[in-house]
Amino acid sequence: MSDQKILQAENRRLLFVLSNLAIFMIGLGFAVRAAIAGDLQADLFDVLDVARSATMVGEVLGATFVGFALTLLFGAALVDLVGIRAMLLFAAAGYFLGSLCVLMASIMAPSITAYWLVYGGLLLTGLGWGAVEAATNPLIATAYPEEKTHRLNILHAWWPAGIVAGGLLGLGIIQVGAIWQLNLIILMVPALVLAWMVIRAEFPVTERVAMGLSYGDMFAQLGRSPGFFIWFLCMMGTVAAELAPSAWVDLALTNIVGMPGVWVLIYINLLIFIGRHYAGTMVARFSSPGLLTLGCLLAAPGLYFLSQAGTPLSAFAAATLWALGICYFYPTMLGAVAERYPAGGALMLGLMGFAGGVASWTVLPWMGAIFDEAKVRAAGGVQAFEALQGEALEQVVRAASVESFQIVAMIPLALIPVFAFLWWRESGQRRVAED
Repeated sequence: MSDQKILQAENRRLLFVLSNLAIFMIGLGFAVRAAIAGDLQADLFDVLDVARSATMVGEVLGATFVGFALTLLFGAALVDLVGIRAMLLFAAAGYFLGSLCVLMASIMAPSITAYWLVYGGLLLTGLGWGAVEAATNPLIATAYPEEKTHRLNILHAWWPAGIVAGGLLGLGIIQVGAIWQLNLIILMVPALVLAWMVIRAEFPVTERVAMGLSYGDMFAQLGRSPGFFIWFLCMMGTVAAELAPSAWVDLALTNIVGMPGVWVLIYINLLIFIGRHYAGTMVARFSSPGLLTLGCLLAAPGLYFLSQAGTPLSAFAAATLWALGICYFYPTMLGAVAERYPAGGALMLGLMGFAGGVASWTVLPWMGAIFDEAKVRAAGGVQAFEALQGEALEQVVRAASVESFQIVAMIPLALIPVFAFLWWRESGQRRVAED
């Protein structure tokens, strides 16, 4: 092998490693937000407005998805112009500065200013999250054109790995009695490491550019590919079924089961991390639509039974169903689009992420509002809820948590006929081609 080929192989490995680190960072950020949500609610939002405190949690968590969606909407179209390197450096800056904003808000006296500083900080991390997705998805599709779905699944296996690491670190921080703000300081570390690795790497042009297609041709693919919009709408559903409950699971399951819900979050993401390394085999066996159909068949009852769990054992059993269901959702949706619409380049992959961000931004405050309405209704009014204490308060909060989870279980249920139809149609087309 020539020196040039060795350098190219080493650089491709570096690109894959730094992409994995970037995805790990956003997974770690997700776990940190889940870990600190209860602290933000207790230290800030309950003081500001106890009747709307869960809604406010949903609003600030939803801000992350606003940033995520906005970066993907515009960043996906601009990544070929500004470059993958600049996009990843922007991502690192977003996570560092966003964490710093929330850290500053946590040491202020509870106020509307502190609320908006938290909102702005999580918005910045969301912008960084979107920049990671806008850059790494087309980067890996370009670097590994022969195995896009498999490599994208391995790449996104580092999302749950980050969640597992963040969840364990959060529990460790609680165990040693350290301040919860330490979660935010830890999140700044991979952002700095990522920036250092990005500066060292050489980045290729995206697949669309390598195909010789113009910038205008990429946009024209949207009009030539009506089938893409089916995948776009389905992406909203799969991400809502995966990410929104994950962001809420620590608060909800702590109330429902009476154990730290983060343990279930860690368990779920450990299963997903392992499962995504076998995506190539699963897609070869069932095809992308087939794998997504099976996922929905498991995710819907998994979410419902999670809301019904009354003990840690039943919670873990239901979580197993849900984890196996959502395991391949996100990267398989990306891989399916990358394989079917390569000329759409970074634009179509970015729009898929944008669909997921919009869905989560909508669903998280919705779950918070359902929770707030249910707890006030169960208590018999706002004043009655504010007067509750002890076991009576726990029962009301538990009932509200159950209701917020049951509603979301309907989302994967509604996607089953869509994916089943795509599976049937593509299977038929494949048989005709073979004949």
